[in-house]
Amino acid sequence: MNTETLSVSYPGGAVHGTVQLTGSKSESNRALILSALSKGKVRIENLSNADDTVTLQAILEALDTAAQETQTINVGPAGTAMRFLTAYLSTIPGNFLLTGSERMKQRPIGILVDALKSIGADIRYAEQTGYPPLEIKGGFIQTQPEVVIKGDVSSQYLSALLLVAAFLPEGLTLNITGTLTSKPYVSMTLDMLNETGISHEWQDNRIAVGKQQAKESVLRVEPDWSAASYWYSVIALSPLGSSLFLPGLKDRSLQGDRAIVDIMANFGVRSTFENRGVKIEKTEAGEGERFFDLKECPDLAQTVITCCAALGYDASFTGLETLKIKETDRILALQNELAKFGVELLEDKQVYHVKTAGRTKPKSTTISTYEDHRMAMAFAPLALVFEELIIEDPAVVGKSYPAFWEHLTNVGFELNHKHDLHTS
Repeated sequence: MNTETLSVSYPGGAVHGTVQLTGSKSESNRALILSALSKGKVRIENLSNADDTVTLQAILEALDTAAQETQTINVGPAGTAMRFLTAYLSTIPGNFLLTGSERMKQRPIGILVDALKSIGADIRYAEQTGYPPLEIKGGFIQTQPEVVIKGDVSSQYLSALLLVAAFLPEGLTLNITGTLTSKPYVSMTLDMLNETGISHEWQDNRIAVGKQQAKESVLRVEPDWSAASYWYSVIALSPLGSSLFLPGLKDRSLQGDRAIVDIMANFGVRSTFENRGVKIEKTEAGEGERFFDLKECPDLAQTVITCCAALGYDASFTGLETLKIKETDRILALQNELAKFGVELLEDKQVYHVKTAGRTKPKSTTISTYEDHRMAMAFAPLALVFEELIIEDPAVVGKSYPAFWEHLTNVGFELNHKHDLHTS
């Protein structure tokens, strides 16, 4: 366990500044796969510097399709890379052992593997059935032009298949069963395919992508709306008159997490798209919505729930089912950490209620991060409310937003790194 901790505090006053966010991790990882599949016809601008993207880029650059021996590929904790590479490696020549961190070996992948095997892919489980690591014999012979896949577990399974679909001998049609989770991420994948000249047909729960070639094109990655959400939380918890400018973000975005604009309007955060970015300002919070369906933007859950807790807002949430199979069980992690200052997150038949009646303000609060970047960044803005907030394992933010702590200091937060001798 990393025993470093970070003390985060805020000296007071309004928050002001400009925060230049990294490129979207979600867009970047899709772009890397498309660039690889197109053999470089698709070029990328403003690629994210998030650990997950750096990992995926390094893996793709190091692959040797002429190698005779099995190549071991370790994605570490990079979930998107695991899903996308499972599909990608199946389509290219070679023998691969695809593995990851211990937590990655606990994250299910059977639905994607079953879908790929149903069209001819040669994939075996090296350890536990349904979970990484995977033994992949690439360059499979396609046996079916269609696949049936559940849509209510992870949209990344669908995106992994859609990214490779046009490059298969017969293309691929996805027949999606159940409710589609995180639909904006599927739309993002299809929009990015379209930008490279690859068309599709989407009718009801059926998405068809014919065999096609990618054209010479440039994918310019937009800044990351998921990362922007933490700054929305900062402004929501700041005094009146606070404002930040986030360059490069678009009102009409491919990213589902743009929903943070509408969610945080309920907490007194006004967004104005201007000067090729968005200005966010703290205004008087009205009687806004207190029931949120996050099915299409589950990565915002930790940000919004912790913000409600800090503001003392009782609220209810749906669409959180996928949080239990992320970097950690995010529901349990939130319940544990919110309890440290008297806030409850209660589950009632897939509806989750934030209850703040017992909320306290301890002199110092230590937040465990569970090897989860979003736990660290979702709780950090609470330093505006608490006298001292201590974040365990602060380096975990590198997974999606390496400059996060630096950006916090740029707008006036005070940070103090410590090394804890206790590892319990």
